[in-house]
Parts: sequence; structure tokens; C-alpha cells
Amino acid sequence: MIAFVFPGQGSQKVGMGAELAEASSAAREVFQEVDDALSQKLFNLMGEGPESELTMTANAQPAIMANGMAVARVLEAGGVNLSEKGEAVAGHSLGEYSALASVGAFSLSDTAKLLRTRGIAMQDAVPIGVGGMCALLGADLEKAQALAEAAAEGEVCEVANDNDPGQVVLSGHLSAINRAVELAKDHGIKRAIKLPVSAPFHCSLMQPAAQRMNLALNDTKPNAFRLPVYSNVTAAAVTDPATERDLLVEQITGRVRWRESVMAMSDAGITHFVELGGKVLGPMIKKIAPDATITSVVTMEDIEALAKEL
Repeated sequence: MIAFVFPGQGSQKVGMGAELAEASSAAREVFQEVDDALSQKLFNLMGEGPESELTMTANAQPAIMANGMAVARVLEAGGVNLSEKGEAVAGHSLGEYSALASVGAFSLSDTAKLLRTRGIAMQDAVPIGVGGMCALLGADLEKAQALAEAAAEGEVCEVANDNDPGQVVLSGHLSAINRAVELAKDHGIKRAIKLPVSAPFHCSLMQPAAQRMNLALNDTKPNAFRLPVYSNVTAAAVTDPATERDLLVEQITGRVRWRESVMAMSDAGITHFVELGGKVLGPMIKKIAPDATITSVVTMEDIEALAKEL
């Protein structure tokens, strides 16, 4: 049993999608459709940079989705139908939108527009320099929550991502995040690293962005989807479009429950996870479900190898 999964922010890099576009008209069509939807030459930015501009949240989110969807469309052009081969889809943070697009919940154009809105809304929610995030290595959820409570001191300091058994991310006011980094070793956490992000994602400071996405998702509601989608918010399979719409709003301020999502998929019988458009989720999944088969699919060579296997 297979789940197709899609990476989130941080998986972008200059040159992404270029080799695929050169090799496949299906990929080129994806990148052109996203460019047209956004009235921007996003594919040029993906291919040539500059990296500082690609990393901007409003660009990175639709770019990562476009890359994942290009891989999915090239696979399907080669005869691998995701909805026939898979049992479920999932994505890390913005990757949940890619997952939904891959099973027909949103058109490619609408997904690009929603992610552009989401990126701008998340960037605008908190002034630059007010918020921050840090990754805790060698921390489980319990240790991370205790550290967040100790570091808050009346400010926001919350668990943003529960990625795998040894990696948790905190988000909140920058001063609270700085305190968390200083206090980490006192809480039995091996290492705390401040992340180079422009906003404190997936915490209560993102409430203004959630309100904007609520309006956007009222105008562009998900359609029926062909496979269940595992929600970041509930770490459970969702099949109802109206429920998923509400969860996408909640996702902006809510914790990314990736570790629990992978456990839930594994418990449901998923034995093979295929990451489309990145090589970020595979190592996390291996720590959560050591017996699972992991395949990361980025290049034309990867796609051809998977098509033979499936």
C-alpha cells in the first residue's frame, strides 16, 4: 500500500524543475500554467534565482507545489495514475495543498493562487524581527513542550512542527525563541538551532493569516478528492471537502503533526511512502516508520525507475 507525500517550505532550491522541464512537455505545461495563474515568471526564478527571492515565502510556496505537481503529472503521463496506485496522500504544511491538487481537490491554477495568498498572508501577519523559530534536535514532543512553556514568560512560544521522534520545531516571539535556545540543554535537549525564517509559522501569532485564508478558501473551496488526505492538524485521514477546508484554515496557526500523520498512515497499512518533488520527508519517515519503503522522486531518472517498479 502506497502513500504519495509532498514536501513543505525549505525544500526549494535554485535549479528546481529545470531538468524535468527539459525532458517532459507535461512538466513544462505545469510550470507554464502556474506562471499564467500568478502572472509571474516563477519558473525562471526557480531555475535561475536569485536564491534570496526564491526563498521569499510568497514565491517558495507556489514554487515547491509546482515542482511536486510537475513530478506527479510526468508520472501520470507515463502511465502511473496516483489515484489508482495510491491509498492516500499527505503533505508537510504547504505540501498538503500539493497533495490536494494531486487528487483533484483544487485545480493547479487555484492551488498556485491560494499558496501565493497564503505566503503573503503569513509574511504579513507578524512584522519582520518580531517572531522566530528554532529546531530542537534530540527532542521528543514532551521535552519540546516543557521547554516552550519555560521559555514563553508571557510571550508566545509553541510547538510548530512535530517532525519525527528526534526533531521538533518551536515558533513564537523572537525573544522567547532566543530563551528556548539558551534553555534547551537544561531540558535534556541535544541541540537547538535558530531557523533562517522570515516569520513564526504555525503558532498563534499567525491568526491574522488564518483569517485571510478563511476568506480565500470561502472563494475557492476544495472539490471532492480521489484519495483520502492526511491532515496536518488532525494527523488523520480526511475525505470530506468541507472538513478539509476548515482544517486548511486551522493549519495556519496549528501544529504540523507530521510524526503522528506518518504513524497513522503506517497503522492504516501504508508500507511504501513516495515523496514527490523533494528528498526532505524521506529521512523523517524512516525515523518514524523504520520498516517502510521510502522512495524520493525528483528527476526524470527517478520517475522512470518508479514507473518500472509500480
